[in-house]
Amino acid sequence: MRHGWGLLVIGIVAVSASLSNAAPPEQSLVPLTRPIATAALAFSSPAPSVNLRPELRPVSPQVLAVAARPSELPLLGPDTSLMPYLRPKALEQEALFKKRKRRKGSVCGDIDIQGKAVGKVRGKIKACGIKDAVQITSISGVTLSRPSTMDCGTAVALNTWVDKVVKPTFKRRGPVVELQIAAHYACRTRNNRKGARISEHGKGRAIDVSGFKMADGEVVTVLNGWRKNPSQGQLIKVWRGACGPFGTVLGPNSDRYHRDHFHLDTARYRSGPYCR
Repeated sequence: MRHGWGLLVIGIVAVSASLSNAAPPEQSLVPLTRPIATAALAFSSPAPSVNLRPELRPVSPQVLAVAARPSELPLLGPDTSLMPYLRPKALEQEALFKKRKRRKGSVCGDIDIQGKAVGKVRGKIKACGIKDAVQITSISGVTLSRPSTMDCGTAVALNTWVDKVVKPTFKRRGPVVELQIAAHYACRTRNNRKGARISEHGKGRAIDVSGFKMADGEVVTVLNGWRKNPSQGQLIKVWRGACGPFGTVLGPNSDRYHRDHFHLDTARYRSGPYCR
């Protein structure tokens, strides 16, 4: 075995010597400056016609157009555009116009509260009235079944409740698109009882909600859904979630006057919200 290895080494040395004598180093197939291992690799390398790096695919005309004119990217269709979710300028302008329109129609310093300013509202009874009233038509994208008059404190509380509680609660069933309004501003006593105190409705601090309309036309009412599944759990959730944004929350369990709606008002008490 040792004799075999010796013969192999002698053969390699002989080949190297013969090649070096046949041509100068710069013309040699295996220059003297290269180690023997490198020479072996040179002989074993693939032919020049074999390309280990395939040619790059040609760039599509759409990509070239984007690179040359980035501003024209929205002109490409959603199937060919590198950024299909970028809106065309026309849509951007339309969205901007709608936003400006919403901002113009907003009240109480919140774009999600849509309506108009009414100003001072006087009541027939001295304790009634609103100093700076607003008439609300929609809250957080949810339409009110009729324009409702109240003060901004009540409008803000209503917006918080609709955005944080009502919409998430009915998300899978809805979405909810309309609040059914049973009552808003009205100069009257509590529960219309003679000799009772002025209701928060008479001060623009209350609103009564009797139901919730979904996008498919379904209406979930307090009267029919409070004690029936699957509406019961959702109605209890939105009733409970109103306690906090509003100072008083009354539902069907409070008394016979509220069996078909939620009474929500922003009266505040030292002991905290009153929810029943």
